[in-house]
Amino acid sequence: MQDPPELTFGERWAVQASDSQFNALAGAVGGFASGIVTCPLDVIKTKLQAQGGFTGVQKGQGRHVGHTRVYKGLFGTASVIWQQEGIRGMYRGLGPIIMGYLPTWAVWFTVYNKSKIWLGQYHSNTFAINFWSSIIAGASSTIATNPIWVIKTRLMSQTPHHDRHLFSYYPKGANTPTSRPTLHAPWHYRSTLDAARKMYTTEGILSFYSGLTPALLGLTHVAVQFPAYEYLKTKFTGRPMGAHPAQGQDEKAHWLGILSASILSKILASSATYPHEVIRTRLQTQRRPMPGHEYMEGLGGLTPEAAGGNGQPAEPQRSLPKYRGIPQTVRTILKEEGWRAFYAGMGTNMMRAVPAATVTMLTYEYVMKQLNSTRAHGREKQQFLAGKAELSGR
Repeated sequence: MQDPPELTFGERWAVQASDSQFNALAGAVGGFASGIVTCPLDVIKTKLQAQGGFTGVQKGQGRHVGHTRVYKGLFGTASVIWQQEGIRGMYRGLGPIIMGYLPTWAVWFTVYNKSKIWLGQYHSNTFAINFWSSIIAGASSTIATNPIWVIKTRLMSQTPHHDRHLFSYYPKGANTPTSRPTLHAPWHYRSTLDAARKMYTTEGILSFYSGLTPALLGLTHVAVQFPAYEYLKTKFTGRPMGAHPAQGQDEKAHWLGILSASILSKILASSATYPHEVIRTRLQTQRRPMPGHEYMEGLGGLTPEAAGGNGQPAEPQRSLPKYRGIPQTVRTILKEEGWRAFYAGMGTNMMRAVPAATVTMLTYEYVMKQLNSTRAHGREKQQFLAGKAELSGR
């Protein structure tokens, strides 16, 4: 019998790595794959969610004053983006998506599995353990990565430079080396780093946490999705999340069960919690206006009425953002656009969210299977080599 070779680098790492490291790596890879696959649909969804807050809406009319609704439905929005920006527009914000998904899912899966172990010491109800573990993991990842998602949302929601007819301008302040940089509307942000710099210098550190409260309310989403996923996967495959197929189990049936659990749990969670995403998007895409500075259409901000009817900037004391907190945002959207606005882009969101969740979970489960298999092979080699060394030492 031929002796097994020495442990490979991957096997040495897998043998020494903890379960938390496995979960972090598998989650990061799953998030990365999901971001690449679904970025175009994420761009379309963000455009649909945000456009209601771009311009002033005539009171009682439910329509935009002097503006037509630019984005209509999945294919209409995709057509507009493709004609105006091409393939680059479909992947606008990909940088923050990758930067966001990697730590988001790495943190989420790590904290989730750690929380299940910790809560399992005090409770025996599996559903309750999964529910609260989802909440804890979601809060941790949301707070850690919210700045990245704000930048991503702004990059995706802005309008390309040749659509100047969609905007009106107000005088801008001097752009001296000692002043805050002017945002050259309509193409406000050229890149992820450019967006971060301009947001920090013009709006302050709090701008990176715009929409954090509704994002935390969105924890209801993962609180529905992952307990449902764990329940369905166990029913379909007999194995918990992250566990590879049992010995002799049909591999095809196992992966089909994972696919079904991913789709059903995501549809359930998205249907139940979608309105909070619209509220979060409106708050994130809205600039924090500088008193006496320009009214920036295309990124929320002041309403035309607040800016004054003569085209002059508003007085400093009247420079209030259009959306101020969740209750006021809900009232404004209801008054100007009606309840249907809370479900703007939901069809597109389903077409984006379901594949995203499916890719994430399939990739996560596959990577976990490979890591566990590598660890098992590494331990077998270690035992063989240890036994061989013991025999040779006698």
